[in-house]
Amino acid sequence: MIFWVILLGGMLIAALLGVFYLVTRFHKFLHIQKLAENHKATAWLISALAVAACFLFGLINMYAAVIVLLHMVLFWALCDLAARVIKRRKNAESKHYYAGAAALLISAVYLGAGWFFAHHVFETRYELTTDKYLPDGHVRAAMFADSHLGITLDGEKFAREMQRIAKAEPDVVFLVGDFVDDDSSRNDMIAACKALGELDSQVQNGVIYVDGNHDKGYGNYRDFTIDELYTELENNGVTILRDEIISVGGIDVVGRKDKSDDERLEIAELMADEDGSPYTVILDHQPSDYDNEAATCADLVLSGHTHGGHIFPAGYVGLWSGINDRIYGSEVRNDTTFIVTSGISGWAIPFKTGCISEYVIIDIGEG
Repeated sequence: MIFWVILLGGMLIAALLGVFYLVTRFHKFLHIQKLAENHKATAWLISALAVAACFLFGLINMYAAVIVLLHMVLFWALCDLAARVIKRRKNAESKHYYAGAAALLISAVYLGAGWFFAHHVFETRYELTTDKYLPDGHVRAAMFADSHLGITLDGEKFAREMQRIAKAEPDVVFLVGDFVDDDSSRNDMIAACKALGELDSQVQNGVIYVDGNHDKGYGNYRDFTIDELYTELENNGVTILRDEIISVGGIDVVGRKDKSDDERLEIAELMADEDGSPYTVILDHQPSDYDNEAATCADLVLSGHTHGGHIFPAGYVGLWSGINDRIYGSEVRNDTTFIVTSGISGWAIPFKTGCISEYVIIDIGEG
């Protein structure tokens, strides 16, 4: 308890200091300095209002406002530092506050790009080969995770992305967790499930879903339950796997419960009866069990959860601390290929500065 009080207290103090710093920075602009010569209070008020404008992002949620403020503080401090170094070298004074203008421009461009990458969904492709038999010699799988319905994708926008996936003509679609979260609405959930149903009807081997850590919800204020989510998914033809294995289109699919589930089986126990003959795919929302999964007969492991880092450099904290085995992309351990998607959306924060939003198309061929 004391730890959390100290941590939250420290964050509050840091936030207040950051706001104070930004107010003093706006006050340095030439026009405000001239205003301050005769109207000091008005000049400080305008400076404070300029910073307060950042809190308009709070209309989205508090996380958006905090992210904007943190980046402005960081970029402004770096620009002030650079200006001080340049001033010492040139030994010259300027009446214009170029460092402040540069900080505002950099913040706008950087966060503008982050907004674009969060709201624009890319298609990412992988090509894999296997020595194992595939019924048609080839399998095309689509995979996405972390739609977190509500922050950048509502039900209607989600449906448009499912239409894009359908155009890629996959043989099977994998939804690897965090389909919804605490802030998702029932209406968006139902609309998105219907979109999955339409996609399922166009895909030979359907849509397969596994839980993420957010799907059950962390609070009690969501207007639907996890059981109601399961019902909507099943009513729309989506196959739900919770520590289960099925065979579809000649490949075995192992769907794991999320790591946050206390009843989740160890992967060795879950796959005890697998002999490695068919091509085998593991769906595991969190990329945090690589060594154990690589010790099985699995050929491919698909995960999400990290959002590709979401806000740089946050993703590396999870990697360096050992919470996650990978942030984004693919790697091979033993004979198992691991792929982590950055997610088709993200949780709470409507910016992505460490990655893109994406769905993934994976072509697997005999080689």
